[in-house]
Amino acid sequence: MVKELNVDEGESSEPVSPTGQYFNSSVLSICVLAVLDSDIAIDDSPALALLKDVFLPINPRFSSLMVKDENGVKQWKKVEVKLEDHVNIPNFPPGLSPESYDNHLSNYLSKIAMEQLPHNRPLWNIHIIKYPTSNAAGNLIFKLHHSLGDGFSLMGALLSCLQRADNPSVPLTFPSLTSAPTTTSLSLKANCIFKNIPNVLWSAFNTVSDFGWSLLKSSYVEDDISLIRSGGPGVEFKPIVVSTMTFSLDHIKQIKTKLRVTINDVITGIIFFGTRLYMQGGSNKLNSENSTALVLLNTRNIGGYKSVKEMVKPDPESAWGNQFGFLHVSLPELTTVESCKPLDFVWKAQKLIQRKRNSRAVFLTGQLLECLRKFTGPETTAKYIHSTLKNSSMTISNVIGPVERMALANHPIKSLYFMVIGVPQSLTITMVSYMGKLRIAVGTEKDYIDLPKFKSSIENAFGMILKAAHETV
Repeated sequence: MVKELNVDEGESSEPVSPTGQYFNSSVLSICVLAVLDSDIAIDDSPALALLKDVFLPINPRFSSLMVKDENGVKQWKKVEVKLEDHVNIPNFPPGLSPESYDNHLSNYLSKIAMEQLPHNRPLWNIHIIKYPTSNAAGNLIFKLHHSLGDGFSLMGALLSCLQRADNPSVPLTFPSLTSAPTTTSLSLKANCIFKNIPNVLWSAFNTVSDFGWSLLKSSYVEDDISLIRSGGPGVEFKPIVVSTMTFSLDHIKQIKTKLRVTINDVITGIIFFGTRLYMQGGSNKLNSENSTALVLLNTRNIGGYKSVKEMVKPDPESAWGNQFGFLHVSLPELTTVESCKPLDFVWKAQKLIQRKRNSRAVFLTGQLLECLRKFTGPETTAKYIHSTLKNSSMTISNVIGPVERMALANHPIKSLYFMVIGVPQSLTITMVSYMGKLRIAVGTEKDYIDLPKFKSSIENAFGMILKAAHETV
């Protein structure tokens, strides 16, 4: 719900973006949990000063309420922030083992994932965990409402609070976003415009096909009920469990080089293959349930993170806010484990995503949402997005983290991950790269998905694909 307040003329306010309105509506309230693992025990004494001097100045939305003006239009209204209301330091039983604190942290993440952010103050909180787990000496958790911005914007905000651990005066750097060469791109350079007509026609056909399929999936066609989709009403209000696993980016790059695909192709193939292994449930039968993943795309035309100052400039190249689209990608079917070819999942993922990227369906979907907003209002549009999510089986999203070790207030950051919560699905998968590692977080509907078994299936898929890639000549 949005706080009902009048915005007087002259008060500091700005309109809420359309996507921000959808994500904070009567049918959707989507947030992001960002978790930093500290290498050393956390000293919380500088927390309030850091929030005041570093975090709040990043963007006015961190000091604003979402309110409705006299015409019912949502606005960001600047307010005085009581920082103490936003800082939470839980108390766990003292003297336990790191493994016991793993369980306490997991339960705490589930608890705060279920809690709604109060709408009488800015839409964020932080939680300081001062207990050692098996992964970290302490944890800092940011809970940010997705209406504040997308993963790119929020990651940029987070990085504005952090510095390089080895040399704070030197900026953080990020992995290259270059893609693997494709025969299509090479032919476009070599051939004349007339020879490209078939490519243009094929792209147009894919656009119509993908856009039509997206409309059906969002409105009428639901995925099958399966081991990863309960399909029950109100699944977004049910408890979730969050767990993570870590893979070597060097190993993923080895697969990428061998198969001449992109890193995203490899990761998506691993996720698809592992998910199908889990859905097979240990049997040796064909796994063919109709299951669709929503793969989120950053729609900015950029090559890396921009500074927050650049993001909030008028008409910047990479604006702050929610700028992304989603692709409906069907999970490839799995034959028997003995006869399956693991690398096929990578190549199928590459083919499916490349085809959908080359169509204009994402653009048309964005235009459809804008038309719905203009003619029926943001609430109806939010219901359409809710239906899009509910009718699919899972969401996959990823962000790129820095190459170097980061530090926050002289606390070296060992690793980090994030999770999108409030989504009407039983399974959400997110990924972030950092210091040569890929941290995959899995959020599952509690007591429906067997999380240890699902993680084991993903790890087995990774091992099988890596082995098959090494055996490729």
